[in-house]
Amino acid sequence: MQVPATAPISSVLWTSLFERVGDSGLSLQGRIRQMLVSAILSGHLPPGAPVPSSRLLADNLGVARNTVVFAYQQLVSEGYLVSRERSGHFVCDDVRKSHVAAPIEPESASRRHAARWHQRVVFHPSRQRNIVKPDNWQSMPYPFVYAQFDAALFPTAEWRECCTRALSVLDIRSWAPDLITNDDAALIEEIRTQVLPRRGVWAEKDEIVITVGAQHALYLLADLLIHAHTVVGMEDPGYPDARNTFAHRSDRLMPLPVDENGLCITPELTACDYIFVTPSHQCPTTVTMPIERREALLELAARSDSIIIEDDYETENRYGNPPTPALKSLDKHGRVIYVGSLSKSFAPGLRIGYIVAPAELTHELRALRRLMLRHPSAYVQRAFALFISLGHHHALLRRISLIYQERAQALTEALASSLPEFSLVPITGGSSSWVKAPAHVDTEKLARAALDVGVVIEPGHVFYHTPGPGRNSDIRIGFTSIDTEKIPAGIDKLAGVYRKLYG
Repeated sequence: MQVPATAPISSVLWTSLFERVGDSGLSLQGRIRQMLVSAILSGHLPPGAPVPSSRLLADNLGVARNTVVFAYQQLVSEGYLVSRERSGHFVCDDVRKSHVAAPIEPESASRRHAARWHQRVVFHPSRQRNIVKPDNWQSMPYPFVYAQFDAALFPTAEWRECCTRALSVLDIRSWAPDLITNDDAALIEEIRTQVLPRRGVWAEKDEIVITVGAQHALYLLADLLIHAHTVVGMEDPGYPDARNTFAHRSDRLMPLPVDENGLCITPELTACDYIFVTPSHQCPTTVTMPIERREALLELAARSDSIIIEDDYETENRYGNPPTPALKSLDKHGRVIYVGSLSKSFAPGLRIGYIVAPAELTHELRALRRLMLRHPSAYVQRAFALFISLGHHHALLRRISLIYQERAQALTEALASSLPEFSLVPITGGSSSWVKAPAHVDTEKLARAALDVGVVIEPGHVFYHTPGPGRNSDIRIGFTSIDTEKIPAGIDKLAGVYRKLYG
């Protein structure tokens, strides 16, 4: 709703403006401040304009008068409003002096001189084959999506405690300055002593680099190590974002077969400069590479002078089975670069990952990261360090593992009951399943139709290096964002759509 800057905001519009900030999560006083600041900085309330009396605005918004009074006082102290005795409150005259007025140019001239960006962009990442989820998946009743946020599982009190502690005077002095190429020392120490040992990995402080999630880690590695003719071996099916990241640097990606034990050890591996692998929880099939195959892969890499990039995700959720040692823990020749994530399990939006590699490489990774974003938020790093050190992270992983095990069991039973024609890779951990539909089923078509009944699934074709026959009947079904009780009904809905489409 646009209001001319020269016209006062009438009382009938205050409610509308107030409702705009209704989902901000702030208190009533905070929402009133946010509303007024937005109106002032956008020009709706020009310099010198009066704001309603506290009584009038309180009546219009249906709040206590003191709430408005306190909001006005705060805005006066911050220089947005001035108080004039017996006259009320007014917008400060110089509050927008740093704003540059928008130039006025005829529309035809603007079109004539507009930049042609489609001719300038040298790379179109939007055209790559990616995992796509509907924008409104969170509002769907049956969201079988992978690695997404579940508000019911988020440790709100524990995370709030850590964020509050990170705001102590001493902590602020530690994380507020620009760390340049460094990371929060407390988080590095927690990863080194608490997180990595659970995977059998031991690293020195200078061998760990914090990233903005595992995806950022892969981008850094690709930028630093891969050139146009580097041969990169990729699991097929495999992780699409890793494939797209490496494909941007090299035109020599080599798809490598995967079986029920993960990446196959084939002669093609000897031609690879780098091998990207997800051995502990293969993406997307969820299978685990046994220890014998891991040792064979490491031996082959040593013989052929290859480097292994190990994405060790979801290893903490093994449903009671002892975890297989990470490739990095078995590496005797420094040939494994280890990529991990701290936030994927419970809040992907926090974006905290890390790389473990020889110090010679991490030194260059920090220098490259400096060119991109200096370092990930030091405040979030410190809060996460506290989250780990206070035991919250480990307790959360144990709790999530039990819940995901329940959901996995419910999904397995629901598929067997409602869709016996579909085959399921046994779920031994993690938060998703790999399901194969009958060969005649087009899972893209099935997924589109399922949306009409509120079911969100992920067709599996995008995980393959290239589309082709037999590669469009797979589905990844995640269960991080759906309650156990809703899984049978969701699969029953999916079965109904399948039978409607294919009889």
